[in-house]
Amino acid sequence: MRALLVVNPQATSTTAAGRDVLAHALASELKLDVLQTQYRGHAAEATASAVRAGVELVIAHGGDGTVNEVVNGLLEASPPCGDPHSGPQQPLLAVVPGGSANVFARALGLPKDPLEATSAVLRALAEQRSRTVGLGKADDRWFTFNAGLGWDADVVAAVERARAHGHEASPIRYARTALRHYLAQMRHPADLTVELVGEGTLSEVRLALICNTDPWTYLGSRPVRTNPGCNFADGLALFGLTSLSPSTVLPVLREILRKEGDPSGPNVLRRDKLPLIRVSSPTPVALQVDGDYLGERSEVEFLAVPSALRVVV
Repeated sequence: MRALLVVNPQATSTTAAGRDVLAHALASELKLDVLQTQYRGHAAEATASAVRAGVELVIAHGGDGTVNEVVNGLLEASPPCGDPHSGPQQPLLAVVPGGSANVFARALGLPKDPLEATSAVLRALAEQRSRTVGLGKADDRWFTFNAGLGWDADVVAAVERARAHGHEASPIRYARTALRHYLAQMRHPADLTVELVGEGTLSEVRLALICNTDPWTYLGSRPVRTNPGCNFADGLALFGLTSLSPSTVLPVLREILRKEGDPSGPNVLRRDKLPLIRVSSPTPVALQVDGDYLGERSEVEFLAVPSALRVVV
């Protein structure tokens, strides 16, 4: 089987020695090419090119940002596998976690350790095991587990800037950054309008998260759960807040950090199994997908795409 291993050498929990070991293990079973990413967007470009050249398997080794780029490159070159007019069978995706959160890899049930995950991938390939998963699209950008507008996207953007200056993207940095941007949002809250199929328009929403699985992120080992039960097969889930007052936010934070968290309340907006969500704002607000900041938008359409991707598990 022809395979491409896409490696992010800057990923949080990878080392040169570890990457060499797992590449050697994969090369013993596959006709393997290895690409080390050099700039943002490189993984998507290389994946699309490799798929067009006939690669049958793409292995993403890095954090969720690397996985997102690989998925976008793969689906650019090969349409969702649920499309009856897709032609040749879509290449497989495999994930070897190497970041700090590794949400998509955890949702697939893969081990956190890269070498253990590599062994699990090779076993699945030997046994010809794979599954299809549904994904989300934010306009033209695919996402695997989460997208958001407002407060959380502001936090992602700030942490990305800190990483660019050599700072670690630790849970403590995320918490401090979230508090700083919460205080800013209290003074100048987002004014989002959410449109749902069959339900009309919901106005004065201060935060909108769109989830494709549960949990959608982690603080260290602690899962963050806004939409319990959300999964890759049932469309998208919406979590929103219509107030950012401490009396709303503090109970919600406590609940979403509980092991069996199930947030609710008068200012909590939750919907599950949605095929389409439109979010707009009179002024541009920050957008993130899978933990990557994509700039500011005045309107975004989020679409659920069932059976979009073939994944080795």
